[in-house]
Amino acid sequence: MGLLILLGVFGAGVVIGLPVAFAMGIAAASAMWYDSFGLLTTFQQATAGITAKSLLAIPFFVFAGELMLHGGIATRLVKLAQALVGHFKGGLAMVNIFSSMLFGGISGSAVADISALGSILVPVMKERGYRPDFAVNVTVTSSIAGIVIPPSHNMIIYVVAAGSGVTVSKMFLAGVIPGVMMCICIAIAAYILSIKHNYPADPFPGWNTVRSTAFDAIPGFFTAVIIVGGTLSGWFTVTESGAFGAIYALLLTKFYYKSLSLDSFKRSVVGTVRTTSMVMVLIAFAKSFAYLLAIYSVPELLSSALITISDNPIIILLMINLILLMLGMIMDMAALILICTPIFLPIAVGLGMDPAQFGIMMLVNLGLGLCTPPVGTCLFVGCAVGKIKIESALKSIWPFYLALLGALVLVTFIPAVSLWLPAVFAK
Repeated sequence: MGLLILLGVFGAGVVIGLPVAFAMGIAAASAMWYDSFGLLTTFQQATAGITAKSLLAIPFFVFAGELMLHGGIATRLVKLAQALVGHFKGGLAMVNIFSSMLFGGISGSAVADISALGSILVPVMKERGYRPDFAVNVTVTSSIAGIVIPPSHNMIIYVVAAGSGVTVSKMFLAGVIPGVMMCICIAIAAYILSIKHNYPADPFPGWNTVRSTAFDAIPGFFTAVIIVGGTLSGWFTVTESGAFGAIYALLLTKFYYKSLSLDSFKRSVVGTVRTTSMVMVLIAFAKSFAYLLAIYSVPELLSSALITISDNPIIILLMINLILLMLGMIMDMAALILICTPIFLPIAVGLGMDPAQFGIMMLVNLGLGLCTPPVGTCLFVGCAVGKIKIESALKSIWPFYLALLGALVLVTFIPAVSLWLPAVFAK
């Protein structure tokens, strides 16, 4: 009965429009009250959920990304991408994708990617004759790479949820190849569509332009190098790397580029506080929710149910993917990472999957959910930036969606896609 109350109250809260964090908190408190755990246990578990030291890195990661967003780094990355790939067929689409790969590796946020790059590139693409829905779909789907390419605060949340089975540095390494591969898959789809619709290609600007734009953009890209490199080298903890990265981004945008105004700094701080607060509240109440799922033996029950349906590892992994995709359509990513990791990770490990590979698989799944209604946060933001209706975007997003599904299949069934790079660095 306690499990029914937990899930029923949570479902009702989501249906009536409560924020997911509060729906989880109220559901956990209701179930604990029914089973006489005491309401104090809810808050004890919530407090325990946000005491992990690695979570201190999240505000630093977010602050560095906000400084990059408001400090002019996005514009410089777009110019570099334009110089490198703008001369291909459908050049601006390639610029959009390549810029997302670069900026996503700095911000670690799909929404920040769309806000920064979409506001620059979507209007330009529309002026150059690209269909508005094509421009929006390229922006939305390529932004998901920012979730997978390190540094990403969602990776830290997964590491906290997974326990001792995986480290932040291993997750960072595991995300590089899948993130790049996702962008390549989207670029192939965009190139085929560009040929079909005869979208223009810009003339190659020359190697001098490539060199000058690279020199201008590379200092900004070093923000990600400091964060990831400091963590992988062992010189800094992930929190220290995030702090150094944020300091570097602040000094770079203020004194080197001289593009960070007082107003931009204020917006960066406000954005950091808002995002960090939302994430921490989600983590806190998701911990209470996940604690009760463990008490009610949900992981064991679900594992038994999946095995009852099939004992074929391929079928089980496909079912897990399908469940994650469906959940990603209706719930926040951070909450799902915290809830689903304790449930599905033991099943995946039992099938022989490495925790880092499962983590990347989960992030790709939930990233797809960000561009899929009914919630589809990235899709909503992209349509707002492109000033088109969601229905228009949905009619033509399927080639990009299929490209991402192809990348998901490779991540799920070819361990080397995620694990080759960590194995190289482990030697």
